[in-house]
This record gives sequence, structure tokens and C-alpha cells, in this order.
Amino acid sequence: MINFEHVLKVFKNSWTALYDINLKITSGEFIFLVGPTGAGKSTILKLIYHAEKPNSGKLNVLDYNLHDHIDDNKVAELRRKIGIVFQDFKLLNERTVYENIEFVLHVTGTRPQLIPEIIISSLNLVGLANRKDFFPYQLSGGEQQKVAIARALAKEPKILLADEPTGNIDYKGSAEILSLLKTINYNGTTIIMATHDNVLAETSKKRIVSLENGKILSDGV
Repeated sequence: MINFEHVLKVFKNSWTALYDINLKITSGEFIFLVGPTGAGKSTILKLIYHAEKPNSGKLNVLDYNLHDHIDDNKVAELRRKIGIVFQDFKLLNERTVYENIEFVLHVTGTRPQLIPEIIISSLNLVGLANRKDFFPYQLSGGEQQKVAIARALAKEPKILLADEPTGNIDYKGSAEILSLLKTINYNGTTIIMATHDNVLAETSKKRIVSLENGKILSDGV
């Protein structure tokens, strides 16, 4: 499903973000990327959804070779198969919960007649169908992150990338988000979660890939 082979990523200021990354992720896995700020966690996620491109090495995601030239249509096709959840939620404050998810579905070309059912189904999964007419500022941090997850799930992605999804949430909210992600994974979605919270990862009994200074230090449960 995802395969990094000797991937190197250097940014324009000559900062090497990733050194010789070899990482294979199979369908249905739940993986934590752990490490301090600057370890390379977010860069790995950006490479997976092609926000960045490797300087060298090979990267294959869902049978797309991302180390080669790939046209814009193929990039859009790939991204429709990948959901992304960020630390800062990235919700549109002037739109309701329903409208936030509706906007993404319109952009990705979902047939209009299917949109209401998809939105309610996604919100039911995260337990927030009763908040569909609320605005983001009317929700707690944990609820906003659940909306962000519902928005990502509305595309029915094969892969869900979560970049520090509990970073702005209290302990109770973090536990709820992690439980929700585990449920999503149990239903078949591959999840890759970046976090600096080693304790959260270690208590989850999932595969942990530990990074430091752009290198993989360890890989295992």
C-alpha cells in the first residue's frame, strides 16, 4: 500500500528532513510516527499525499509512483483516496459543521444527491449528527477535531493521515479521538498518526515508528 525505499528529502534551505527512509505500510495497519519536533513525522505524511516530492529514492502509495513525474489529474485522484486530519482542525469558521463537510464533497466531485446521506453518516460515526448546524466556534476542541475526522471520512478514504490530531485537545478529548481512530481502523481504513506523545502511542499497542533527526530509530510494537 505504501512503500518508501531509501527516500531522501532535502528542502530548499539545504535542511535535510529525511535520510534514507525505508518504510513499508500494508493495508489495514494502524501506525504511530513518534518523535520530537523536527524529527520528520510531518514530512513523511506530506510525501504520502504528495504535498512534497522525494529528492531521491522510491515512494509508492496506492500504486502511484510518487518519485516519478505524476500529472495533476493523478495527484487529485490519489488525494481523493487519502483523508487528512490536522492538529489545528482547519475548519471554515463561517460555515456550519454540515457545510464544512459539504464543501469538501463538492470540491471532490461527489454527486449532489448523495451528499446529505454521506454527511449524516460521517457525523453519526463520530457522534456529532446533533451538532450539524453548529459553527466551529460553538464546539469544544475535541468536537472540532471529530468534525475534521468526519470531513476526512466523508471521502471514504483508503488511508487516513492524522498529524498531531490530539495536540490541541485535553486528555479526555485525546482519549476519545484515539478511540475513534481505532474504530475507523477496525472498519478497514489504514491509519498513520504522527504524534510527539510517546505515552499515548505506547499504551495503544500499535506499531510505532520512532524518528529522530530525519532517521528511523526503531520500528515495532
